[in-house]
Amino acid sequence: MTGTTPCTSPRATRRAALLAAGAAALAAGCGGNGGGGAGAGGDAAGDGSSPGTPSGTPSRTPSGTPSDTAAPDGPAGRELATTDDIPVGGGVVFREEKVVVTQPEQGDFKAFSAICTHQSCLVASVSDGTVDCACHGSRFRITDGSVERGPATRALPAERITVEGNSIRLT
Repeated sequence: MTGTTPCTSPRATRRAALLAAGAAALAAGCGGNGGGGAGAGGDAAGDGSSPGTPSGTPSRTPSGTPSDTAAPDGPAGRELATTDDIPVGGGVVFREEKVVVTQPEQGDFKAFSAICTHQSCLVASVSDGTVDCACHGSRFRITDGSVERGPATRALPAERITVEGNSIRLT
C-alpha cells in the first residue's frame, strides 16, 4: 500500500459497504419484515397486509378501528381486539405484537407468542384448531400452544392477556 492507510483505501471502503449491506440483509431475515414470502418472514399471510396488522386484515385492527388511531395503552395494557374478533375454535395473529390470540371454546381466550419455536418465523394463520407456521409446516394446538406437527419440538410460549368485558388486552 503506497501512501494510503488500510482504512481509507478504495478496497477497504468497498468491503465496509458490502459488509453493511450483508448485515442489513441478515437483519431483515426470518422473523423480520424481509419483504420476501412467508419463508423470509415477510408477508406470512401472503395477503399484502402490513406487519402491524393481524393476519388477513390489511389496514384495520380487528375491532374495525383504523390502525393509526388504535386505543392508547390502558391500565391493563394495549387493546388487541374485542372478544367478537376472535372466532370460537380459531384465532388471530397480531403481527406487530408478535402474539396470537385463540378461543378454543366459547369465552375461553388464550394467547401465545407468534414466533415459531423451530426457526423463529412469524406464524402465518390459525385454522382447524392449530396455529400454523408457513415457513416449515409446524403446527401448534390453539388450546395450549403445544406442538401438533413438527419440525418444531417446543410449544409456543404463553403470553399474558386480560379479558375485561368485550376487550382483550396484552398485559
